[in-house]
Amino acid sequence: MNAFASTIEKISDWMAKAGAVILGLMTVLILVEIFLWNTFSATTLIADEYSAYGLAAIIFLASGYCLKEKGHIRITLVLSFLSPRLQRIITFVSTAISTVFMGYLFWYLWKMMAAAHRYGSTSGTLTETPIWIPQTIMLVGALSFLLQFVASSVRTYQAIGTGEDVF
Repeated sequence: MNAFASTIEKISDWMAKAGAVILGLMTVLILVEIFLWNTFSATTLIADEYSAYGLAAIIFLASGYCLKEKGHIRITLVLSFLSPRLQRIITFVSTAISTVFMGYLFWYLWKMMAAAHRYGSTSGTLTETPIWIPQTIMLVGALSFLLQFVASSVRTYQAIGTGEDVF
């Protein structure tokens, strides 16, 4: 099972790198927009829209990496008063519940993207971007997050038996 978790962690690393590339592209797009506006009083007409898509992509693509690195908010005050074994059990249960919730979110995002593709939905802007394209990027990030939750659940379950630290 450790090979599975290690593979998922590598995928999370790649998704975070993809998010970083998107952040760089967003920065360039915004700088071009600023330059065009201040120099020629012109606009790209896409900077706001595509920056919003980029932000959503970054959030979803990097969330698995953030989970892997334990960067999400954790409330450990109550856990600090419990025995180490009980801490690991509660951590496993909360991670398993979060995995189920993320599975539901992934399923919902899949339905949303499939419907946008089926009906040919486009943005309400001049670009008329097919909505399924940014939704697909969100879906890929959500899948990475879901898989990272599965790997975290496996690791926390294993920690119950081995006594290793999961924090």
